[in-house]
Amino acid sequence: MSAGPEAPASVAVRVSHAVVCDAERPGGPGFVEMRDAVVLVVGERIAAVAQGAAGDALAAGAAEVIDLGESVLMPGLIDLEGLVDIDHLLLDSWWSPEHEARLEWSAEYARSPREVLSPADRSLLRRYGLVQLILHGITTAMPISTEIHGAWAETHDDLLDTARTASEFGIRTFLGPSYRSGVHVAHADGSAGIHWDEARGEAAFADAVRFLDTVDALGDPLVTGVLVPCRIETVSDALLAETGRISAQRGVLVRAHATQGLDSEIGVLARDGRGAPLDVLDRAGLLTDRLTLAHGVYLDVHPDVHGEDRGDLARLAAAGASIAHCPLTNARYAFWLERLSQYLDAGVNIALGTDSFPPDLVRAIDAGVQLAKAQHGDLGRGMLAEYVEAATLGGARALHRPDLGRIAPGAAADLVAFALDDVRLGTVDDPIRTLVLAGTGRDARFSMVAGRVIMRDGAIPGVDLAALRREGQRIFEQLRAAYPERDARAALLGSSEAELFPPVFPASAAPSLAPGPPLG
Repeated sequence: MSAGPEAPASVAVRVSHAVVCDAERPGGPGFVEMRDAVVLVVGERIAAVAQGAAGDALAAGAAEVIDLGESVLMPGLIDLEGLVDIDHLLLDSWWSPEHEARLEWSAEYARSPREVLSPADRSLLRRYGLVQLILHGITTAMPISTEIHGAWAETHDDLLDTARTASEFGIRTFLGPSYRSGVHVAHADGSAGIHWDEARGEAAFADAVRFLDTVDALGDPLVTGVLVPCRIETVSDALLAETGRISAQRGVLVRAHATQGLDSEIGVLARDGRGAPLDVLDRAGLLTDRLTLAHGVYLDVHPDVHGEDRGDLARLAAAGASIAHCPLTNARYAFWLERLSQYLDAGVNIALGTDSFPPDLVRAIDAGVQLAKAQHGDLGRGMLAEYVEAATLGGARALHRPDLGRIAPGAAADLVAFALDDVRLGTVDDPIRTLVLAGTGRDARFSMVAGRVIMRDGAIPGVDLAALRREGQRIFEQLRAAYPERDARAALLGSSEAELFPPVFPASAAPSLAPGPPLG
């Protein structure tokens, strides 16, 4: 069970603005805004929601009142690509194609990889990542971390440690160790390939299945076991089929990374004779309503694939599969999901993921909205409501949890409030529009999960943020320093951190600047 103090019998959360779910809204259930709102929480559930005088009456009868002042209260944000890395995008979102190969594993290194971090530092890294998720207003996460710095993939014990840390903090998590049969590698001449190790893949998958049993034994309602194969081009057909079998047998959710790369995935699958990504998933029994497809970018509608709808979206919708759309990562890596409206109109469920550091869904929503405007050439197609719904209701549908992603009587008491009273945010018109245009996830001031307050005024009980930041920087330095040993060209040309990660501007070697000509 989750650690932490017991919640009062009833708590009234008062706030100036609240985004709540109204089953009676014209046009069907959806979000409406309440002003001067009160949400009454009893135990782990929302008991009532009201505004104005009716809200005052709810607060008067509560054992405790939490007044959040000028804030917008939302359903807790759901991140289905919740990053627990510390270096993602800091080191690899600005490279040239030639540079990219130097940050992959070399073929030689892949034959005998090592753990860059000690078990203690790996634990600290995951702790750092979970804290970041909470601080940015995320209450439910399906974490993801890179395999670059590991000996192969995540282990059972890695994820057990993550589960225990998540339980300590009180964040709701869907967890499973990643597994793969191969790894992308670069050769000294710059060419790419995949190094296969079926034995490692089978061992990692066995760890993943064992973890499902471990989660069942933990008995923590905030921790759910899932299966999370790595990028499908690095997972054998046999292992994907076993994933599909276990998923069907046990009703376990699956997140698979697919349709996120043109040559690195689609090209590799074609060259290996395995077929298109959706065919690979379907053949493995994975194309079902238990599947969340990470990214979902390179489908037939994308101009770099076919540029027209040949049935991929209808196929996903018919299967009931979901997509974890990561708009900020898409922007930073310059691979765009082609018009989210097409996906929604086809009936595909869309959830959101951060997959970036920091894990900021507010910035991700903003990036997605601006892209939608540009793609449509129409400021009226900004789709802000749809993106907010994806970060809440869409995530809940993907997780098969209709009690999440909404503020309504009977729903889980997972709440997040973002401050609107900072002068730097500017004037407030619509609270959601103001937050997305002028704010970030760092404006989160309050989070509650299952009725327990897990973050208040930017603080997490029992967490020394200053010390964690120092330790995080120390670990980051270790991760960065390990890149040269994996560089395929290092044996020929030498390799250093400075060469691999040049600064934006060159460092000055001069002790001081010489006087220049008069200004003006």
